[in-house]
Amino acid sequence: MKTQVVMAAAFASTLVVANPAAAQDRSGWPENFTVGTASQGGTYFAYGSGWANFVAESLGVSGGAEITGGPMQNMALVHTGDLQFGLTTMGPARESMDGNSPLAPGMKMDNVCAMFPMYETPFSVTALSSSGITSIADIPAGSTIGFGPAGSTSDTYFPRMMETLGVDFERRNGSWSDLGGQLQDGLIDVVAFAAGIPIPAVSQLEVQADVNIIEMTDAEAKTITDNYPVSEFIIPASTYQSLEKPSRVVSMWNFAMANCDLPESLVYEITKLTMENNDRMVSIHKASRNSVPQNYSKNNVLPWHPGAARWFNENGYAIEASMIK
Repeated sequence: MKTQVVMAAAFASTLVVANPAAAQDRSGWPENFTVGTASQGGTYFAYGSGWANFVAESLGVSGGAEITGGPMQNMALVHTGDLQFGLTTMGPARESMDGNSPLAPGMKMDNVCAMFPMYETPFSVTALSSSGITSIADIPAGSTIGFGPAGSTSDTYFPRMMETLGVDFERRNGSWSDLGGQLQDGLIDVVAFAAGIPIPAVSQLEVQADVNIIEMTDAEAKTITDNYPVSEFIIPASTYQSLEKPSRVVSMWNFAMANCDLPESLVYEITKLTMENNDRMVSIHKASRNSVPQNYSKNNVLPWHPGAARWFNENGYAIEASMIK
């Protein structure tokens, strides 16, 4: 899939002089870096673009974000070294490492290392209020459901979840922004979102139309958590103006990752910068409230990059040597 560079921060020599990180060993550091995100209108794009600029400005290295197909493609691009960094969820990460990626069946993408925890991705369903759909059971047979970009976390898992819950549907792919527009125009019936909250496309959609953000019942949540690598999650009522009360769904953890061959000193400095400046990260996207070191234990899939592991171990978050690449 062709990717497109969408944002970059130019190298600034004054930052190199002013920033203490510049005095450290930079041998082997790339002249620039790129972060794989996902489609516009989704949280990965907003989070990844802002984070890339924060790193570039702070460390004085040219860098930016790139639109991709999401976690599955990011795993492939980081594994091959086409991208230095990327964002992924634990489910697609596991499938990719095991050689089960639909993008490259049989290729074990094991040159990808964890850097730091990002946030949980809730799986939530949105429909126009005018549709009368207020629950998953209400979705009429044969409805067209938008599942996000092909190969994304949503596209990988949400169709399976819907089938498990007995929903009969037609599948539609596209960027979150595009699918939100199609929902508003009546071209599709439902959008099954999987992204950090608040999802920009949902926030934009509810400004322009009356929508129902649909939660799972007790039985539905139990069925899905029993069958998929997810856990229950509560979307706070304050997340969207359309929510009158908290909404129970399921979620999957996201981690930032690096190509394992990148210099330890570079990944150490980026991990340190990100983990020690949560206020700045939250200003980039509210989902970053969970981008804190205490959540490092949510990674039970990817090996840790030595640079990231060094920062966590130095700060009291123990990572066993067997978990370090």
